[in-house]
Amino acid sequence: MNITAEEKLMYQVMMAIFDSGIPVDFKGAMVLKACLMEAGYSEEIRHTVDIDANWYSDTPPSAEQMEESISSALRKNGIDLNVRMYRMYGEGCSAGFELSDPDTEEILFTMDMDVNRPAQPAQIYDVAGLRFRGISPTQMLADKISVLSTDKVFRRIKDVVDLYYLSQVFELDRITLMQTLENSGRQLGSFDGFLHRPDELCHAYEKFRFSGDVNKPSFDAIYNAVKQYMEDILP
Repeated sequence: MNITAEEKLMYQVMMAIFDSGIPVDFKGAMVLKACLMEAGYSEEIRHTVDIDANWYSDTPPSAEQMEESISSALRKNGIDLNVRMYRMYGEGCSAGFELSDPDTEEILFTMDMDVNRPAQPAQIYDVAGLRFRGISPTQMLADKISVLSTDKVFRRIKDVVDLYYLSQVFELDRITLMQTLENSGRQLGSFDGFLHRPDELCHAYEKFRFSGDVNKPSFDAIYNAVKQYMEDILP
């Protein structure tokens, strides 16, 4: 599995934040890629253009605190990028940051940061010597299967794609999954949309773009693999 120059820069930013001691755990597609690489998955997967993270602190941080903390961490690690918060966090809304080239002002990627949500199990990942703390594979599975169990699946078809990748390298243990969901304060839905409206899912998948030269499997291949992977938890 290759790492693009853009992804390497994002991993460098993630390591700088981790090394700085800022109370941040990462999640999302960058962690998924690291998780799959460590598990031995070799095929190319979908690319992303943003970083997703959780910020934990005893008191709610101000926009200035968050922006300066991240900027300082990058400076200390020799990463020459401008950091600008363009969206303040709030109830059900993550903080949004733009990271841009200081010379051209081109936005290279963005970072979405949830603040003081319930803590999730995390572990250290290492991608080509770039270390950071991200959510555990078990938590990743629980989050994505939770989406699939509800009608959110039609808006988040990428979670079906990610479960297809994860199914290739991780066994799904029903007891562990249910415990992880309970610890997160979640319950599974009925899976009605996933099981009974595959045509709508197929339509959403056909619109989902795979950038670069990443292979886009057929919908049937992904759907059938994910359905079989979850057979122990489907109603």
